[in-house]
Amino acid sequence: MSFSAADHGFMARALQLAQRGLYGTTPNPRVGCVMVRDGKVIGEGWHEKAGLPHAEAAAIAAIVGAGDTARGATAYVTLEPCSHFGRTPPCADALVAAGVLRVVAAMQDPNPLVAGQGLAKLAAAGVEVASGLLAAEAAELNIGFVSRMTRGRPWLRLKVAASLDGKTALNNGVSQWITGPAARRDAHAWRARSCAVLTGIGTVKDDNPRLTVREVPTTRQPLRVVIDSRLETPLDAAVLEGGNVLIAAAQDDPVRSAALQARGAEIVILPNAQGKVDLAALLQELGRRGVNEVLAEAGTRLNGSLLREGCVDELLIYQAPILIGDAARGMFGLAELSDLAGVQRLNIIERRVVGADLRIRARLA
Repeated sequence: MSFSAADHGFMARALQLAQRGLYGTTPNPRVGCVMVRDGKVIGEGWHEKAGLPHAEAAAIAAIVGAGDTARGATAYVTLEPCSHFGRTPPCADALVAAGVLRVVAAMQDPNPLVAGQGLAKLAAAGVEVASGLLAAEAAELNIGFVSRMTRGRPWLRLKVAASLDGKTALNNGVSQWITGPAARRDAHAWRARSCAVLTGIGTVKDDNPRLTVREVPTTRQPLRVVIDSRLETPLDAAVLEGGNVLIAAAQDDPVRSAALQARGAEIVILPNAQGKVDLAALLQELGRRGVNEVLAEAGTRLNGSLLREGCVDELLIYQAPILIGDAARGMFGLAELSDLAGVQRLNIIERRVVGADLRIRARLA
């Protein structure tokens, strides 16, 4: 199906609006909507937070609030309008009731509860429908939601701060701070858009991180997930402050579990055959909890385990213009190779200078 230059422009605006929900819509997707009649925008909306109106309903409400109606309009929406009752009524029904004549969706909704049914419901009501306009951009904006709906697990980004020679900490564990303040603020923005931040017991013991968003404004804090096979998390660990913590262990210890639960943590026991936490099972568990995106901020050993077990989708690497030396800790605890045929290949999708540091985003080939 062909789309006009005007169609592209209005959908690009809808994507801009969807971006405004970057930090708040979990577990829902980020969606924007632009209503157009006679070539002019008559209303806009975006989904701000789960439980609040969806983008289409927000756009219709904006039009009504301005003393107009959406009758005869075209709706440009970044995701297929929903067709089922959730916390809010179906958007497809709202668009039909509002008298919209045409709906252009960037992409179909991968949610099995929708999956084309929203567009079908609109078409059955006599509304002209089309999809596929700027679909790649819309899917990228909701990469975690798409992952959860199609794979049952969130999209996992592995964040690493390293020196130019690939070192993440001194041999004694000291790592604060390798990168500069601009890079740290940027990393907090990635935390803010994530539904969960994941780390290991080694990082908890070495760095005592809070794993909260502090450097950028946000409407919510992500779930904090600690991989701690033997429930060794100290009861005074900063990560436990304020609750909203999930500890994944490989074996239960009723006394330690009770003490950690008293500090506000939830415990899940997910052992693998080696007596460690089953990382793939943990991602499935997070998917069941509505987690779309995970940001892993861990140490060398857990980084290597996540890679080896196929849990990593994307690398977010901050490289500082410093050299630390061979004795320091590396980025990934991976087995030695004897042949370059065994290397893990990556596709670099972005390079950006952030303050004095370099940010590289790469996805596994």
